[in-house]
Amino acid sequence: MSTSLLVTDACLYLDRGLEIPNGWIRLENGRVAGYGAMTTPAPQAARVLSAGGRLVTPGMVNAHHHMYQNLTRAYAPVVNGTLFEWLQGLYPLWATLDEESVYLSSYIAMTELLLGGCTTSMDHHYVHPRPRLIDAQIKAARDIGFRFHATRGSMTRSVKDGGLPPDSVVQSEDVILEDSERLIGLFHDPNPGAMTRVALAPCSLFSVSETIMKESALMAERHDVRLHTHLAEDHDEDVYCREVYGCTPTEYFERSGWASHRSWVAHYIYPTGDEIDRLAHKGVCAAQCPCSNMMIGGGSADAMDLRRRGMKVGLGCDGSASTDHASLWLEARMALLLGRYRNGPHSMTARDALDMATRGGAACLGWEDEIGHLRQGACADLVIWQLPAVSRAGALSDPVEALLRCAPATAWYTIVNGRVLVSEGQPCQSGLETVLRDHERAARRMQKLD
Repeated sequence: MSTSLLVTDACLYLDRGLEIPNGWIRLENGRVAGYGAMTTPAPQAARVLSAGGRLVTPGMVNAHHHMYQNLTRAYAPVVNGTLFEWLQGLYPLWATLDEESVYLSSYIAMTELLLGGCTTSMDHHYVHPRPRLIDAQIKAARDIGFRFHATRGSMTRSVKDGGLPPDSVVQSEDVILEDSERLIGLFHDPNPGAMTRVALAPCSLFSVSETIMKESALMAERHDVRLHTHLAEDHDEDVYCREVYGCTPTEYFERSGWASHRSWVAHYIYPTGDEIDRLAHKGVCAAQCPCSNMMIGGGSADAMDLRRRGMKVGLGCDGSASTDHASLWLEARMALLLGRYRNGPHSMTARDALDMATRGGAACLGWEDEIGHLRQGACADLVIWQLPAVSRAGALSDPVEALLRCAPATAWYTIVNGRVLVSEGQPCQSGLETVLRDHERAARRMQKLD
């Protein structure tokens, strides 16, 4: 059955270089069917929604996240720790993860992302104390109607092997590879307009074996899926790679067969200029996580320099336990502030940050043909933004700059695959109250507060 939705009276940001100050956009059967200025007749549709002059953009694309970590938001014992101290303090708590807690945390994370203007997200789930945890995430995405790119994360190096995590959250190479094959076969949808895809994502160079890095690259090539990992995030990682592998993190990444168009990396804070150039030339993308990087105080990638060198850069919320939020709007705003703070007021515009949050994230997921923009035929994923009247008062000349300069902005409507999932600022999920109650119970149990 044909389903159509017409959004009218909108300030349209459709893609970089394609804006209509007062226009309409028509969605049909999960696709952008057309758009135009309000001075031209708008087509008919089964439902008409007036944006009331609000800004409409493509749905944002979250290129790095750890959804399960919202079970340990603002966990007091580790809030002032370094990255490694933070991880060592939280791994024992995360060892209690099960299917129910992963479902609940994923459901909450996806709902929060929708409220922050995100319509597609990956998740880097690398803690597997029990089986079928990725399955639980995909169930949450399907229950909500969220576009989801799951990644099968992994760790093999525990404390006894010189790594950081306890034995309870690492797995053998055989178990990881077998489950990766299972998830790709069961859930990865390579077809246009897919709602679920799967990538392979060993956690980090210091938490998995060289065998897993190399075998994951070979499996990704065999099944035509993408690859993701953390890279060059912390100075301790440089020390570790020098001592264990005799090279830099980027050199080890290349040596493992990961320097290809299939790969995107999280953070990428401490490479050399030559290393950036090499990976950019190979088509590797990067996800900057401004809020998380600043919260931990470990530095942040120079996103505009990466872009100037030819690397496509997206944005990520990262784990809720370090950032304690899942708003891609906030990440875009902070990317803008961080870029200008670092390189001066002429270095970055709101459109640059918005491009990273949309096109850049889509490129990281290998999905730039269909998401991250609203050109004809794109997936029907869009956001109608809401700024409080007091916050936007006086912002009359440039609504795109106002989106990230004025605050706070939230999604008034979020539409995924042509379906309204946030309406007038409220999530449309009927079971949310029950999920919130169950999530609190699971979080209290994990934090040993019961």
